[in-house]
Amino acid sequence: MVAYLLYAVAALYLGVLTSISPCPLATNIAAISYVGQKVGDSRSVMAAGLLYTLGRCLLYIALAALLATTAMSIPAVSVFLQKYMHLTLGPVFLLLGLFLVGLVTTNLGGAGITEGMQKSIDTMGVWGALLLGILFAVSFCPTSAAWFFGLIALIMGSEVGAITALMAKIGISLPLATLPGGTIVLPFIYGIGTALPVLLVAFLLAYSAKSIGKTYNMLAKVEWWARQITGWVFILAGVYFCLKYAFEVDVF
Repeated sequence: MVAYLLYAVAALYLGVLTSISPCPLATNIAAISYVGQKVGDSRSVMAAGLLYTLGRCLLYIALAALLATTAMSIPAVSVFLQKYMHLTLGPVFLLLGLFLVGLVTTNLGGAGITEGMQKSIDTMGVWGALLLGILFAVSFCPTSAAWFFGLIALIMGSEVGAITALMAKIGISLPLATLPGGTIVLPFIYGIGTALPVLLVAFLLAYSAKSIGKTYNMLAKVEWWARQITGWVFILAGVYFCLKYAFEVDVF
C-alpha cells in the first residue's frame, strides 16, 4: 500500500508537470477550446474534458505498457535491468535534470493536427474530444518527452525492484519489491495528471472564457519554477546515484 501510494504520487506529479509544460498546456487549451466551440451547454463541455482526459490515459497506458513490457520480455534487456538498473538510474536522472533546466537542448517538436483530422473530429461532436486526447497525447515536445520517459524509468524501476532497492539503501523501506499492474496503473494516473488543467479550462469555457488567458499565464509561471526545481533535484539525485553506485564513492 505504501509503495503504491508513493509510486502513484510520483506518477501524478510527473503528469501534472507535463500538463503545465508549454506544448501540452497549449494543446490542452486548444483541444477544449475547439470542442467547446462546437457544443452548446456547460455539461457537454465538461463531458468533453472528461473524454479528452480518457483519451490521453488510454494512449499513455498503451505506449508505456508496450515500451516497458517489450523491454522486460527481451531476455537480454530484462537481465540487464535486474542487474544494472541501479547503475543506470543515476545517468538517466542526471540527463533528464540537465535537459529540464535548459543546460541540454534539442530541436524536437510536437506533432500537429491536419485540416482533415479537424473535419473528422468536428463531425464527431463532443466525442471528438476522445480522439483529440489520443492525438495530442502523442504530440511530444522535448519537455513533455522528458517527463514521459521519467515515468517509463519509474515503471521499469518498480517492476525490477530497482527503485525500491535504492530507496532501502538510503533508509526508506518499502514493503513491496515490485508494483503489481504498474504498467497500467501508473500510466493511467500519469494521464489524469496531464489533463488536469483541461477540466479547469472546460469550466472556464462554460462560465468565463475571458479567464483562460489569465489562467494560462499563471500556469506558465508555475511551469518554469516547477521545471527548474525538479530539474535540479534530478541533477542532485543523478550525481548522488552515480557517485554512490557507479563509482562507489561514500558520499554520506
